[in-house]
Amino acid sequence: MNDKQKEELKNKIAVEIENLTKQVENLKETVNPVKPDAAIGRLSRLDTMLNQGINKSSIAQSRQRILNLEDALNRLENDPFFGECEECGEDIPHVRLLALPESRFCVHCAEHFKE
Repeated sequence: MNDKQKEELKNKIAVEIENLTKQVENLKETVNPVKPDAAIGRLSRLDTMLNQGINKSSIAQSRQRILNLEDALNRLENDPFFGECEECGEDIPHVRLLALPESRFCVHCAEHFKE
């Protein structure tokens, strides 16, 4: 991976982390408990509770992705083998790393080992 590709990937990771962080902050506002005295109907209350559960799951997934991206950024900066498949040692295509910067495997190995 050349310096230009590394810089492009660093920028992509930074933008993705920033977007996910904003998403988490926005979703946090939607998971506050519904006050029992709130004047909403029973079905609306159930719908709100369902949406809260979905949003809590989205927050957890986004936080995990942020951790994975931060790890990828650390490996990109410090690991001379970043961008090489951990299974077969072949280069991971740059377009795959742009799509999934946290990828540790090439497409072939990922299909066989289910990342």
